[in-house]
Amino acid sequence: MAFLDNSGDIILDAVLTDTGRMRLAKGDGTFKIVKFALGDDEIDYSLFNKSHASGSAYYDLEIMQTPVLEAFTNNTSILKHKLLSMPQTNLLYLPKVKLNDISQPAAVIVYSSGTTVDTYTATNGTTTGTGTYIVAADKNTGDQLTNSTLVKNSSYAGFIYGASPNEISKHIRVEQGLDTTDVSFRKPIGELKETQYIIQLDSRLAKLTDSSTTKTAAVSFIDDDQVASYYLSQGKDKEYVKDLAVPSSEAQPEDAVIKGPKGTSIEFSFLPSDDIETSTALFNEIGGGAASNISISGQTYYYIDSNVRVTGATTGSSIDIPVRFMKHYTTP
Repeated sequence: MAFLDNSGDIILDAVLTDTGRMRLAKGDGTFKIVKFALGDDEIDYSLFNKSHASGSAYYDLEIMQTPVLEAFTNNTSILKHKLLSMPQTNLLYLPKVKLNDISQPAAVIVYSSGTTVDTYTATNGTTTGTGTYIVAADKNTGDQLTNSTLVKNSSYAGFIYGASPNEISKHIRVEQGLDTTDVSFRKPIGELKETQYIIQLDSRLAKLTDSSTTKTAAVSFIDDDQVASYYLSQGKDKEYVKDLAVPSSEAQPEDAVIKGPKGTSIEFSFLPSDDIETSTALFNEIGGGAASNISISGQTYYYIDSNVRVTGATTGSSIDIPVRFMKHYTTP
């Protein structure tokens, strides 16, 4: 890995992903490039300086001289924010996907010392992006967390029962729209409405389900890093993707997180994989391991921290949601 030479011309550096390289290596004549993506994650456009003393030819000098790494093949490490082509020329705002941690709050976990949980509270929209969702790996873990005083006192914030969803089990809700008060929330969002979402999660840990049952969604693709991609569309996957209601009153609902025109929402949950439901191997291999077990209300748990990515297929807007898979520790 190295930096591109940025001393002169603009350079386009393209590589095959790991999956593309694997298919090319088969040599069976079936390899064909059918899609590509562009990204500029390392560029800070705020460096554009219209006050440069040397004139307009130097406005973008710092941007052009930004050190940029060569393209590399791991699709989980690059192109976090892909470039997007829009036919409209009069757009002042682009929509975003946003976690609704008011109607489905995440958990904020604070440790008093070492690995002992001191406080377990709900985000309630005040600390968006800093909370996490807790997924119980099996029924025993779910029962132990359900009986935890700290979890109870938070009204089970961010708690997903996993294998046995019930009335206290939460789910994840993401909403899409223009997050600005400069445009009335009563206006339609038009062509910027998301009708399809891509959800990516570690297939070793869980499968995707709707928000109220253990019926799993169909996996569209699992890459070489064991990341499963689910493509969910409005109409076809009505348990997941729904229109956001346009408020008829003068004020927004208290649990609204999109301030302007609204698009759609997607709600989902998880079914733990057989590997984490019946074994502790992955908890020791990619999680905290027994030496880093955490304690909640006197009970000890293995854990694995992961992220779930939700991406709108129309605009490419995305969000990474922290998820912690937990399993009750039983002394061998």
